[in-house]
Amino acid sequence: MNEAAPAISVSGLVKTFGRTRALDGLDLQVRPGEVHGFLGPNGAGKSTTIRILLGLLRADSGEARLLGGDPWHDAVALHRRLAYVPGDVELWPTLTGGEAIDLLARLRGGLDKRLRAELIERFDLDPTKKGRSYSKGNRQKVALIAALASRAELLLLDEPTAGLDPLMEVVFQDVINEARRAGTTVLLSSHILAQVEKLCDRVSIIRLGRIVQSGTLQEMRHLTRTTIEADTVEPSAGLESLAGVHDVREEDGRVRFAVDGRHLDGAVKYLSGLGIRSLTSHPPTLEELMLRHYGDEVAEIEGESARARAADGTAPAAAPASGTGPVSGTGSGSGSESDGDPR
Repeated sequence: MNEAAPAISVSGLVKTFGRTRALDGLDLQVRPGEVHGFLGPNGAGKSTTIRILLGLLRADSGEARLLGGDPWHDAVALHRRLAYVPGDVELWPTLTGGEAIDLLARLRGGLDKRLRAELIERFDLDPTKKGRSYSKGNRQKVALIAALASRAELLLLDEPTAGLDPLMEVVFQDVINEARRAGTTVLLSSHILAQVEKLCDRVSIIRLGRIVQSGTLQEMRHLTRTTIEADTVEPSAGLESLAGVHDVREEDGRVRFAVDGRHLDGAVKYLSGLGIRSLTSHPPTLEELMLRHYGDEVAEIEGESARARAADGTAPAAAPASGTGPVSGTGSGSGSESDGDPR
């Protein structure tokens, strides 16, 4: 049986703004019916990619395909099959929320009225208020309801829950899971890593305009280190000499260490030979996977901040240890990344 064509297929995408290379040979594949996380800090290229997929920007080179069409040449037809929610929604000030939802629906070719009413209730939105009276969170609700009630084949979501309270965040996760079960494909760009971990089937991490890692969380975790804590009958001497084992520490009779994914089996077998009383495994979080690619930038930022404070005489030079226009159905409105930064 032939595998279904990707809902989104991007190959070698390049986009420059003057001397700034926002996308530098980006490759991205999103399968039909999956929720795909698209992760990276501001300036990494996420919103530029989404704007190219929406047909709002034209790539300098490379290829992008969306639902089998070209997002630049087939924009009108494609926008009847997709819905977009940016991270900073602007609404028509004199239209009510309900009127805005219905207008967006007409731009996309209609909506499911029963689902519209259900979503208004679940998101606790008053559809009779004017757009100018809505808070940021309520403006996001209007865009989300309009997108979801359209039953679009593809949802492009760029920080869609910005401004939502924790209760509405749970509602959002529920409705996205329901959309996935109905066969909808979702590309989710988000800074909320816990949200991505709960919702996404696969994740792609972008850095400097390139995808640096892509796969399921399980696959990605296998490529990095897992933390092990164990209490053994025999002393754990020699553990640090095993391949792939790092940062061995012993305290109160327990040993703690990190081990590369491909050497996890060997480390556990070694501990078994010592007699395991208890063992706890901590797979890497999505935050740790992100820091694997961005840790050097975090360290550089912290170093610059510490030097600035030291120059002002407000802190010692050593840095502290780090912890772990209106929106429309055709994709107008800006994404979550600043327009001042073209990436």
